[in-house]
Amino acid sequence: MESTEYAVIGAGLAGASTAWHLAARGHEVAVLERSTPANDAGSSHGSARIFRYAYPDQFYTRLVQRSEDGWAELARLGGRQLITTTGSVDYGAERQPAALAAVLEACGVEHELIGADEARSRWPQVAFDTDVLWHPGAGVIDAQETVMAMVRAAADHGARLETGWAAGSVARDGSAFVIAAEDGRTLRASRVVVAAGAWLPRLLGALPLPQAFLASMPRLEVRQEQAYHFPYADAPAEVASAWPTFIHMRGRWTAYGLPGGRDAGFRGQKIAEFNGGKVLPSAADQDGLIDPENRRRVVEYVRECLPGLVPEPYAETTCLFTNTPTEDFIIDSAEGITVVSPCSGHGAKFAPVIGELAADLASGAGGVPAQFRVAR
Repeated sequence: MESTEYAVIGAGLAGASTAWHLAARGHEVAVLERSTPANDAGSSHGSARIFRYAYPDQFYTRLVQRSEDGWAELARLGGRQLITTTGSVDYGAERQPAALAAVLEACGVEHELIGADEARSRWPQVAFDTDVLWHPGAGVIDAQETVMAMVRAAADHGARLETGWAAGSVARDGSAFVIAAEDGRTLRASRVVVAAGAWLPRLLGALPLPQAFLASMPRLEVRQEQAYHFPYADAPAEVASAWPTFIHMRGRWTAYGLPGGRDAGFRGQKIAEFNGGKVLPSAADQDGLIDPENRRRVVEYVRECLPGLVPEPYAETTCLFTNTPTEDFIIDSAEGITVVSPCSGHGAKFAPVIGELAADLASGAGGVPAQFRVAR
């Protein structure tokens, strides 16, 4: 039976980042990925994720700031930028732009609070309904390229990647663990990091974690989200650079949008209803089907609120969100197993620092914020 010091289950953004940080510190690491890194069945695929600083409290804004060095290091290692700067606008009464502006002010993040009329004159492609928070440092993350950059960085430090390796169970073996794949292969590891994304709910019961730890785990809700690409009403080459990312909240409806990237040929904006998809037991239950009612809602939203787009999607896709009730991440350890779930649809921007925190906790080199611990 092969062995390793650390086994990292999952090669999405969280797992790849953790493997990178562990390997860079000189640890022996094996990454076990059930398919391939950043595959379409997970939550880390594609070229378009929002990078932003605006949060309703300083904790996450400062965590984004902490991630900046990691993003710069990844860009240096990979020889290319992974974040395209577009700026971002936040608006809608429930989004509370003034409160967000106060957080950015306290954290020293460049921003501007703009009236609706002025905002409409700057961005006539958007029908703003309230004051608008603008922060120019936001942008779009290429998630797939980020995963691949971290996997390469981990490999450069000696980590090995096992693809097609679907972990089915983890069992204690003395002071170590034996991980069994669904096809019967096994691997012995001194410590285990589980970064399985939307597969985590199904895998939790197959982990030798203390009952008290499992009982304290927040409820994980997996949603099959749906996103649609709408073409620009004007020529894409002239228009694409003028579109910021956005989050718009009104009543119980939250919409977000961003330039669609290469996933849909750079022809338009990626628009979605936040947490508008159906709830699944785990990633194993996804079907990749679009809900016609969700499509109708988003098309109507585009027709009403985004005059700069043609309200007819030319492409559509599904993606998995793994939500906690508070939308906080989970990074915690118990008896040699570290569970990492930066989830709730907003984890991508933190990828470098999530791996750093997970590596600290798994190796005993440091702790993590109490907000991420299971027994908080």
